[in-house]
Amino acid sequence: MYLRKQGPGDVTAADIQPPAGVEVHNPNLHIATLNGKGKLEIELVVERGRGYVSATLNKQAGQEIGRIPVDSIYSPVLKVTYKIEATRVEQRTDFDKLVIDVETKQSMRPRDAIASAGKTLVELFGLARELNLEAEGIDIGPSPTDSFVAEQLSTPIEQLDMTVRSYNCLKREGIHTVGELITRSEADLLDIRNFGTKSIDEVKVKLISLGLGLKDSPPGFDPGAAVYYEDDDDDYDDEDFAPLAVAEVAQPTLVVEEIVEDDSAFAEDEQL
Repeated sequence: MYLRKQGPGDVTAADIQPPAGVEVHNPNLHIATLNGKGKLEIELVVERGRGYVSATLNKQAGQEIGRIPVDSIYSPVLKVTYKIEATRVEQRTDFDKLVIDVETKQSMRPRDAIASAGKTLVELFGLARELNLEAEGIDIGPSPTDSFVAEQLSTPIEQLDMTVRSYNCLKREGIHTVGELITRSEADLLDIRNFGTKSIDEVKVKLISLGLGLKDSPPGFDPGAAVYYEDDDDDYDDEDFAPLAVAEVAQPTLVVEEIVEDDSAFAEDEQL
């Protein structure tokens, strides 16, 4: 990648000219300040890697004069914390809930980081399993929450206590259960006639109470800029709004909270 800037003015990451397939996630990063006659030209080498690599290891034998190796931090994860809390499932109170806070760069979502880590752990424990394929372990049986989650997903949307407008819109779209609802994103729901941002907020609140959420929208989707179609169908008049039946559902045993910094670093580090 190349950076070319003529002064006066500030030089930021937005001045970098990336090739196709490369995106700078923190364009506001300040690099330098040039005076009236100042001129800056930099060629940056971007590589894929894992973890942390020091500038000493990045230095290559016989490299051309003028190349300055820098430390590389390839990990998209900035911080991870966790805590264990007591929780209740139906009438039992002897369960634990794992709460994980994951903070990442913009190059990766926290849930994707957890999924990637889980895949790596499965592969590593698979190596241990191969030491003795006939070894006996403890049969823990099905998860105590399997039936609980299945019951949640099969819950009819009538039991979400939504307004008539939201309920009718979802039913006309062929969405009858919570399981069918969570397969839709905000973008999908806003494509439904008469289903606006207020209905979206209502659905999100109802799903959060169940420990669930909507599917992620496509990258770049802006719910504030979305436009939805609205007509004067009598079935959707505000005066017809009425609460439906209330569903009493216990909290899940696993909660993953996501935190993403806006001013994150590059997805891949560079060497100057």
